[in-house]
Parts: sequence; structure tokens; C-alpha cells
Amino acid sequence: MAELLTIELVPKTCWYTNVRSHVSKEEWDRLRRIVYRAAGNVCEICGGRGKRWPLECHEVWRYDDERYVQKLERLIALCPQCHEVKHIGLAGVRGRQSEALKHLARVNGWSEEDARLYLEVCFEQWSRRSRHEWTLDISYLERFTAHQR
Repeated sequence: MAELLTIELVPKTCWYTNVRSHVSKEEWDRLRRIVYRAAGNVCEICGGRGKRWPLECHEVWRYDDERYVQKLERLIALCPQCHEVKHIGLAGVRGRQSEALKHLARVNGWSEEDARLYLEVCFEQWSRRSRHEWTLDISYLERFTAHQR
């Protein structure tokens, strides 16, 4: 329970450009296992694990809003519920936004109204960022000696 659970909406112009689209399935599986093991096989946010599948690997991106660079900062292990919050836009498409907001509020000790207000701010930021094309920087993977396709 090292940090607050945050929403990380990927700009629309960056959809489908991620680590998995730049490494083989085998390499992605190897990276995920390293991340899960480093996290002690529990969620790095809430300490939990999912029922159907225990953990998912999440890409943490930093956005340079002046140079329009999307830089991979790290990979973290998340339970499916925390991962759903990170991608709450997708949760909404799947009809699960309400559940994701409740999890966000519960983990952070917020009211559901506070979680909704935070979501609005995140979507405003997403809208601004989605107006631009971004350069992808996945140099972080070099520390794993990942072989890019």
C-alpha cells in the first residue's frame, strides 16, 4: 500500500502504442513475471490479488506536455480491480465505471463524490492530451534487456 490509487488515462492518440505492441508475447510474459516477483506477488497499491487472475502488469507513463513525449517510467503489479481504475475509461465502456469508482474511493479513503470529482479532472486532462500526437519512449525496458521487435 505504497501509494494512492490514481487514474491514468492514456491519450486517445496513444491507444495501441504500448509495451506489448513493441515486444514479443514471450518477452512480455517474461517482463510480467519479473514485475510480479519483485512485488511479492501482490498488488503494489492495495496489497490484494484478484480471484480469476491474481495480478496484471501495468505500464506507468509520464507525459511531457510540452514536447509531447509519452515515456515509460516503470512497470507495476496490480490486482485487476486497481488496474481497472487505472483504465477507468475502458471500465466505462465495459459498464464497470461505477465499480471502479467505488474501488478508487475505498482504497484512497475518499467519498464516492470525491472520486467522481477526481475522475472529471482526469478526463479533462485526457481530453487536452488527446489533441496531440505523442512520441513513445520505452527506453526503460533496456534495464530488462528486452528485445524489441
